[in-house]
Amino acid sequence: MNDFVDSRLKMKRRILIVDDEEINRLLLEQILKDEYEVLLASNGKEALETVEKERGRLSLILLDLLMPVMDGYEFFNSLQKDSQLSQIPVVVLTSEKEAEVKSLRMGVADFIPKPYDIPEVINARIARIIQLYENRNIITATQFDVLTELFNREYFLEYASIFDQFYPEEEKDMIAVNINRFHVINEIHGHALGDEVLCAVGKGIKGYVNDHKGLACRYSADSFYIYLPSDDHAQGLLDTLCDALKDVLEDSDSRVRIGIYKNASANSDLGKRLDFALLACNSLKGNYNEHIAFYDDQMSKREHFEEQLIHDLDRALSEKQFKIFYQPKYEITSGEPKLTSAEALIRWFHPELGMISPGKFIPLFENNGLIGKVDHYVWEEAAKSVAEWKKKYNVSIPVSVNVSRVDMLSKGLAGEIKDIVDKAGIDVSEFLPEVTESAYTEDSTNIFSIVNELREKGFRIEMDDFGTGYSSLNMLTSLPFDVLKLDMVFVRNIHTDERVRRLVEFVMDFAKYLGVTVVAEGVEYKEQYEILKELGCDIIQGYYFSKPLPAEEFEKLIEKGLKGGEKNDN
Repeated sequence: MNDFVDSRLKMKRRILIVDDEEINRLLLEQILKDEYEVLLASNGKEALETVEKERGRLSLILLDLLMPVMDGYEFFNSLQKDSQLSQIPVVVLTSEKEAEVKSLRMGVADFIPKPYDIPEVINARIARIIQLYENRNIITATQFDVLTELFNREYFLEYASIFDQFYPEEEKDMIAVNINRFHVINEIHGHALGDEVLCAVGKGIKGYVNDHKGLACRYSADSFYIYLPSDDHAQGLLDTLCDALKDVLEDSDSRVRIGIYKNASANSDLGKRLDFALLACNSLKGNYNEHIAFYDDQMSKREHFEEQLIHDLDRALSEKQFKIFYQPKYEITSGEPKLTSAEALIRWFHPELGMISPGKFIPLFENNGLIGKVDHYVWEEAAKSVAEWKKKYNVSIPVSVNVSRVDMLSKGLAGEIKDIVDKAGIDVSEFLPEVTESAYTEDSTNIFSIVNELREKGFRIEMDDFGTGYSSLNMLTSLPFDVLKLDMVFVRNIHTDERVRRLVEFVMDFAKYLGVTVVAEGVEYKEQYEILKELGCDIIQGYYFSKPLPAEEFEKLIEKGLKGGEKNDN
């Protein structure tokens, strides 16, 4: 490969000599022919034809200014109108000092004075100019992103540093721009449309940056950064980008998210400025109603907190900082309520941070893919508890466990859960996987496959959070599940809102039609309990009976049930 590159570098460059005097053309050709491949033209018009014919292959043009048909000035101006041809260095051939100054101001690379009495100097100057322009073109080609024509990340960082150096006192904003669900565009519509989207965003950013005297780059994939003098940029930039996307995407108004770190130059670490802008931008992930976020200290504190949780996860698992709590479920279809099962819930007792709510660490681990580790821990601990209660009390108390969307990506999931159950020495009927309604509706094909595999192994599947997703009644008839868990949003107002009561009654009737068990979550008051019992709900859980309890306290409920003391005292 290196030999090929070297041979290309050693090839003769092509030079075009444009001069109406034949003696000058021949003289220059004689001087240059050993080192270069020489082409000749007698006027500007003829030269333009040659340049077009040799497009992309000329390394230099030697140009006389005073010629018939088309002079050198007109020829040079014609070259400048073409973005590719304007990159060819032009050296003016002249004996007039005024013409030298004028041509240099026009933008020519250099001049060679007439007469051509020192060939060595001419060859040396031409070689230097060709090398300079080739190096410049290489640099130009490498500093821009090919697709969007914005700076690449390396040159953006370099120019941002220069910007700071020359304008140290000027306040500046660092802005991060991302495209919502960009990977979906590529997956569903193909990379061609994805490239169109990137080009449209790049064009919008380039126009905005040019108007506001800043700089921008495509940092990676669908990630862009903008650095410019501080101002109220948010809405103007958003409008510009949405307009740029209108011709490419129908839902352009929901596609852009912008994170802004105001007065970014106050932080001397350029990397931190990028991080803070991106942190603000990422805070909008999954929120398609908000498109602009500003970095603040709370974001930084939250980031540090989350980073600590991620860093401490493995140690927490090995040291059993996570504790499993069990919320009892009571069967209410006949006589007095009877303890029938429980739901496993996790709490983190951090040695430094204290008790951490699952509402803080579960969404974090779901987003970064670490939730699988936590879920496996819960599954193993819950299975051990079921086995221990069987051995200790000779009673079967099935436990429900959450199966996250991340878990569902594992093709061997059913086998993993079955291994945990077998290792604990319990029956599959005593281990109840929960899958959220939204998981069913978001990726139905994969979910159906994995859920059916679990059911084939004997597991009964609970659909969790029913009522918070978007499944249609028609879809419900085909979903593979055995237990429907009615979300607490239905239960909360069932005793005060007749419309909610009627809706729950309809759900109960529909569940009976499907032949599935109904569990109501979040029952807190006697009135709620009585209505649910009247409507035919099978099982309830909630503070009306008990809050989630650690295993040792849950065992007291088992003992109470064995003694016949199930009745609730609330």
